Amino acid sequence: MLKELQKRFDAASLSYCDLHGLERDRDWVMLKLQEEIGELTQVWNTKTGRGRDKGLSHEDLDQSLADEVADALGMLLVFAHQHELDLAESIARKWRFDCNDLTSPTSI
Repeated sequence: MLKELQKRFDAASLSYCDLHGLERDRDWVMLKLQEEIGELTQVWNTKTGRGRDKGLSHEDLDQSLADEVADALGMLLVFAHQHELDLAESIARKWRFDCNDLTSPTSI
Protein backbone atom coordinates (compact mmCIF):
# COMPACT_ATOMS: atom_id res chain seq x y z
CA MET A 1 0.00 0.00 0.00
CA LEU A 2 2.68 2.53 0.98
CA LYS A 3 4.94 1.61 -1.93
CA GLU A 4 2.05 2.28 -4.31
CA LEU A 5 1.36 5.64 -2.64
CA GLN A 6 5.05 6.51 -2.93
CA LYS A 7 4.94 5.73 -6.67
CA ARG A 8 1.79 7.78 -7.21
CA PHE A 9 3.13 10.82 -5.36
CA ASP A 10 6.44 10.48 -7.20
CA ALA A 11 4.63 10.44 -10.56
CA ALA A 12 2.60 13.50 -9.56
CA SER A 13 5.78 15.29 -8.49
CA LEU A 14 7.46 14.49 -11.80
CA SER A 15 4.42 15.83 -13.68
CA TYR A 16 4.52 19.03 -11.60
CA CYS A 17 8.21 19.53 -12.37
CA ASP A 18 7.70 18.83 -16.08
CA LEU A 19 4.80 21.29 -16.21
CA HIS A 20 6.83 24.04 -14.56
CA GLY A 21 10.18 23.27 -16.20
CA LEU A 22 11.88 22.34 -12.93
CA GLU A 23 14.85 20.04 -12.60
CA ARG A 24 13.96 17.53 -9.90
CA ASP A 25 16.88 15.87 -8.20
CA ARG A 26 17.34 14.57 -4.67
CA ASP A 27 18.36 17.97 -3.36
CA TRP A 28 15.27 19.60 -4.88
CA VAL A 29 13.04 16.99 -3.20
CA MET A 30 14.66 17.55 0.21
CA LEU A 31 14.39 21.33 -0.16
CA LYS A 32 10.77 21.05 -1.30
CA LEU A 33 10.01 18.86 1.72
CA GLN A 34 11.52 21.52 3.98
CA GLU A 35 9.49 24.20 2.20
CA GLU A 36 6.27 22.26 2.77
CA ILE A 37 7.09 21.73 6.46
CA GLY A 38 7.70 25.49 6.69
CA GLU A 39 4.33 26.23 5.11
CA LEU A 40 2.67 23.80 7.51
CA THR A 41 4.38 25.55 10.42
CA GLN A 42 3.24 28.93 9.13
CA VAL A 43 -0.41 27.82 8.98
CA TRP A 44 -0.11 26.24 12.44
CA ASN A 45 1.29 29.49 13.83
CA THR A 46 -1.60 31.42 12.31
CA LYS A 47 -4.20 28.91 13.52
CA THR A 48 -2.83 29.04 17.07
CA GLY A 49 -2.66 32.84 17.25
CA ARG A 50 1.10 33.12 16.73
CA GLY A 51 0.82 34.72 13.30
CA ARG A 52 -1.34 37.12 11.32
CA ASP A 53 -4.61 35.59 10.17
CA LYS A 54 -4.62 37.66 6.95
CA GLY A 55 -8.40 37.75 7.15
CA LEU A 56 -8.76 33.98 6.89
CA SER A 57 -11.69 32.32 8.63
CA HIS A 58 -11.34 29.31 10.94
CA GLU A 59 -12.66 27.16 8.10
CA ASP A 60 -10.05 28.59 5.70
CA LEU A 61 -7.31 27.87 8.22
CA ASP A 62 -8.58 24.32 8.77
CA GLN A 63 -8.52 23.77 4.99
CA SER A 64 -5.04 25.29 4.72
CA LEU A 65 -3.79 23.07 7.54
CA ALA A 66 -5.13 19.96 5.82
CA ASP A 67 -3.67 21.09 2.48
CA GLU A 68 -0.23 21.68 3.97
CA VAL A 69 -0.25 18.33 5.77
CA ALA A 70 -1.10 16.73 2.40
CA ASP A 71 1.78 18.58 0.73
CA ALA A 72 4.27 17.65 3.45
CA LEU A 73 3.13 14.01 3.43
CA GLY A 74 3.34 13.91 -0.35
CA MET A 75 6.89 15.22 -0.43
CA LEU A 76 7.90 12.85 2.37
CA LEU A 77 6.57 9.95 0.29
CA VAL A 78 8.43 11.25 -2.78
CA PHE A 79 11.62 11.39 -0.69
CA ALA A 80 11.05 7.82 0.53
CA HIS A 81 10.42 6.65 -3.03
CA GLN A 82 13.60 8.26 -4.35
CA HIS A 83 15.65 6.58 -1.65
CA GLU A 84 13.86 3.23 -2.04
CA LEU A 85 12.89 3.18 1.63
CA ASP A 86 10.62 0.43 2.89
CA LEU A 87 8.27 2.48 5.06
CA ALA A 88 6.02 -0.48 5.90
CA GLU A 89 8.99 -2.30 7.42
CA SER A 90 10.09 0.77 9.33
CA ILE A 91 6.57 1.43 10.60
CA ALA A 92 6.33 -2.15 11.84
CA ARG A 93 9.67 -1.79 13.63
CA LYS A 94 9.21 1.76 14.99
CA TRP A 95 5.44 2.02 15.52
CA ARG A 96 4.85 -1.70 16.11
CA PHE A 97 1.94 -2.28 13.79
CA ASP A 98 1.46 -3.67 10.31
CA CYS A 99 0.24 -0.80 8.15
CA ASN A 100 -0.86 -3.32 5.53
CA ASP A 101 -3.27 -4.95 7.98
CA LEU A 102 -5.83 -2.31 8.93
CA THR A 103 -8.08 -4.86 10.66
CA SER A 104 -5.68 -5.56 13.55
CA PRO A 105 -5.70 -3.37 16.62
CA THR A 106 -2.54 -1.42 17.19
CA SER A 107 -0.41 -2.01 20.22
CA ILE A 108 2.79 -0.39 21.37
